[in-house]
Amino acid sequence: MEASMSKRSAIKRQLREGVLDSPEFIQDAKVRRLPARVGGWSPLPSNDERDQGYLKTLKPKSDGQAELMEAVDHANLVLALGPAGTGKTYLAVAKAVEALEAGKVGRIVLSRPAVEAGESIGFLPGDMEDKLAPYLRPLYDALSDRLSMKRVKALMAEGLIEIAPIGYMRGRTLNNAFIVVDEAQNCTYVQLKMLLTRLGWHSTMVVTGDPHQSDLLPGVSGLSDIADRLEAVPEIAVVRLAERDIVRHPLVASMIGVL
Repeated sequence: MEASMSKRSAIKRQLREGVLDSPEFIQDAKVRRLPARVGGWSPLPSNDERDQGYLKTLKPKSDGQAELMEAVDHANLVLALGPAGTGKTYLAVAKAVEALEAGKVGRIVLSRPAVEAGESIGFLPGDMEDKLAPYLRPLYDALSDRLSMKRVKALMAEGLIEIAPIGYMRGRTLNNAFIVVDEAQNCTYVQLKMLLTRLGWHSTMVVTGDPHQSDLLPGVSGLSDIADRLEAVPEIAVVRLAERDIVRHPLVASMIGVL
């Protein structure tokens, strides 16, 4: 015990006297350094590495994405239909953040059906927000790619960003808001009719989904029927993305073409 205390006292004395900062000590010390990852795989070319800062400039990567962005700028109600990986949700959320930052809307409302994707996740502990978190996670991911999570939490605390399941949208009127309805293929005709009629003054609504990837029973999803009916309304934009608009790994487009 006394030896241990004397050793600690000696180390403190050496620190005070600057002994541990001497070149001899630094030279003899063994420092464990983690190797830098060089030549690791990246989805981007080596001369086009992505900046770690949050992206502020939104640019389309396909003709379909350009059409969707233009539709959001000119229509108050937009339906974006297309396969996975075409950037439907990302572009919708990015446009919502852009409108909020520019002061065009007073808040963002993001909604998504709480439907299990073919498997049961069982009982989830916690309060309502904890139980719904796995279903709403994709919306948080899209937000965090445009804003820092600290800012996202601050905006949510102020009520400027709201993420809610579709079941909590009934009876509301959403004025001065940018509304994004994600995974709309998992909504019934009645649910989508209810959601579309939530649109209030000075608001924009973007509904995204893939009619061919519904987790509901066959014939239950109402997205295709709603899109076909609303396509005849001049003030409503229905944008249909295709496999050529997929911006994920090239294998995604190949798989969707055969599956």
